[in-house]
Amino acid sequence: MIVTRRQALTLLAASAATSTLIAANAPAGAAVQTGRPAPDFTATDSKGAQHTLAAYRGRTVIIEWTNHECPYTAKHYATGNMQALQAATTASGTAWLTVISSRQGEQGYVEGAEADRLTATRNARPTAVLLDSKGQLGRLYDARTTPHMFVIDGAGTLIYMGAIDDRPTANPGSVKGARNYVREALDAMTAGRPVAVASTRPYGCSVKY
Repeated sequence: MIVTRRQALTLLAASAATSTLIAANAPAGAAVQTGRPAPDFTATDSKGAQHTLAAYRGRTVIIEWTNHECPYTAKHYATGNMQALQAATTASGTAWLTVISSRQGEQGYVEGAEADRLTATRNARPTAVLLDSKGQLGRLYDARTTPHMFVIDGAGTLIYMGAIDDRPTANPGSVKGARNYVREALDAMTAGRPVAVASTRPYGCSVKY
């Protein structure tokens, strides 16, 4: 059978979309579970400094997997949604760790200087940007998509993991009125209530390991 150029491009697009959907709908890994201690790690940030989860004991920690070339990630940064949440949480003492697990040569891969430039130009407010091009931290947490969010309380317990909100689309207009699961988890923790929705399926582009 002869395949035209247009048909080939259509097949490639369908394959890419399927890859994203598989990552978003895969069952959560058993190694990382809410209500249990979050895995400790050592990772290097964009400025060459090392970070461990243990060093943040006593503080709430939010971990965000990101890929600046992913349209789902771009939705939250282009609208200022991610930066607003970063600013609000870090102002209250929460540590926000943005993780880039894209392998060298893959979409979203950056080195330290470029990561810092992106932080500055987008007015992002993370505590640090962790570079994980070998995918060790990503696989430890079974990070599937960009974005993929994790919330850890001061005792080191994972209290939420999954999507940032309930709008699994790259449309920037979907941010308004969305149910923000990360904010809900933080509010419940602050009020001493159980987190109503502790785990959801993440959505976005597959992490480019």
